[in-house]
Amino acid sequence: MHHRVSGSRPGFGIRSVTVHDGSSPGRPAAGPRRRDRHGRGLRGLLVPPEIPLYRSRSERFDDLVLMAVTQLEPRWEAELAGVEFAVEEIPPADVASDDPEPVPLARLDPGSGDAGDPERPARAARIVIYRRPLMARAEGEDELGELVLDVVVEEFARLLGLDPQIVDPDYPGDDD
Repeated sequence: MHHRVSGSRPGFGIRSVTVHDGSSPGRPAAGPRRRDRHGRGLRGLLVPPEIPLYRSRSERFDDLVLMAVTQLEPRWEAELAGVEFAVEEIPPADVASDDPEPVPLARLDPGSGDAGDPERPARAARIVIYRRPLMARAEGEDELGELVLDVVVEEFARLLGLDPQIVDPDYPGDDD
């Protein structure tokens, strides 16, 4: 014979159900586990999807890249229209770089502008930001945001053939 006890925990909108068989009053019958073997409860999301904390680290990093591009948009809207931005975890191992940094932080693909050749269609310029190397260099979220902005400014300036301080007057110069 089974006896069911149901109710809700105070302060929570989650209903819990505990099932006991009549033979052993202290031991629950075999059934779905409500807790792990250490009694801490099931692992899962701690916040609902509507809360900003719900976003993963990679999604928050994508947001930092978008904010950096948004900061450049008022001044460089026409030039940014032809540029794609992408985020990759790490740089490919076979990418040769002329950058003195041992691990590149970003990559610039200038694209191709020949729209008249059907065999080689035009590709937009693309700036690829590498998430893990940037996260490894930053001490916190604020520093990471500044570093992402600096890298986006540097790569965009390189695409345009300009000095980064022309692209963003707030870009730290050699004297900073």
